[in-house]
Amino acid sequence: MRGRKEIIQQQFLNGVSAGKLRKIALAGAVAGCYAGWMDLLECDLPGIKKLRGGKVREVFDLGETLLIVATDRISAFDCVLPTAIPHKGEVLTQMSAYWFETLDFVSNHFLTANFSSFPNVLQPFKAQLAGRSMLVRKTRPLPVECVVRGYLAGSGWKDYQATGAVCGHKLPEGLLQASRLPNSIFTPAKKADTGHDENITWSQCRALLGDEFSHEVRSYSMELYEHGRAKAAAVGIIVADTKFEFGVAGDEVLLIDECLTPDSSRFWPQESCVPGGNPPSYDKQFVRDYLETLGWDKSPPAPALPQDVVEMTSQKYIEAFTKLTGRGLLTA
Repeated sequence: MRGRKEIIQQQFLNGVSAGKLRKIALAGAVAGCYAGWMDLLECDLPGIKKLRGGKVREVFDLGETLLIVATDRISAFDCVLPTAIPHKGEVLTQMSAYWFETLDFVSNHFLTANFSSFPNVLQPFKAQLAGRSMLVRKTRPLPVECVVRGYLAGSGWKDYQATGAVCGHKLPEGLLQASRLPNSIFTPAKKADTGHDENITWSQCRALLGDEFSHEVRSYSMELYEHGRAKAAAVGIIVADTKFEFGVAGDEVLLIDECLTPDSSRFWPQESCVPGGNPPSYDKQFVRDYLETLGWDKSPPAPALPQDVVEMTSQKYIEAFTKLTGRGLLTA
């Protein structure tokens, strides 16, 4: 006889699979991606210097430029899970490239994601790199994550319930979970080497970055979010919140890392977003919701994901990409 935990987990999976994801699984744009697919959890390129590896990305030093490789790793609650999500790295890279090219009114570090244009030294690694890597300019990353919120969700919703504000921004009474905010708000966070990034005040942001950089990244972040939100709304997707990162090259501030992806943003389908509940999403909130059913203490090692959750998460990422960009996903 199955225990209560197993029953809850199956109910979660059944509830999701009975919905729109079944339609997604049948779509040719999604199904076609799985032919010849090979996941990538680790990336090592013999002879190429690796600078660092994060929760999802590996960064290699090419001399004057950097190579950023997005793996298929997924993290939740600051833990990297042992299970790969098919095509996740390709979605993150190609969606970021789309936004870097589209929102070019803010200078960014992006050079190319076209593997055929990569240096000869990288050509032997096509199976690992094509579709999921990009060449970028070198910068000095600023130690602040630039979060913009347009809707009440996640930690912002918890903060509002407790204080009536989000990261110090006082909000009207009576807002519900998933309510649109009267105005988008900038809520910076201090980057942490391990564990959670720390929400900070505007004054603390200015102390970390200085007045000039602080005002510049806040202005850029708000402008990027509003343009991205408008473009997403045109195809039926709400960008509830997102984060940007910036770096400095010479005396120029550049948008770096990733841009408006399912890892850095909270995407909701417009037709399913009703204030007062937790809307379905196109991002890894689906994985977090599943993990919450396990009784896991959110400490390493993280549990493996069942195949149903893996496939549905991959489908969500791919659908977000195709709807937002109007492009098919390029796979190796």
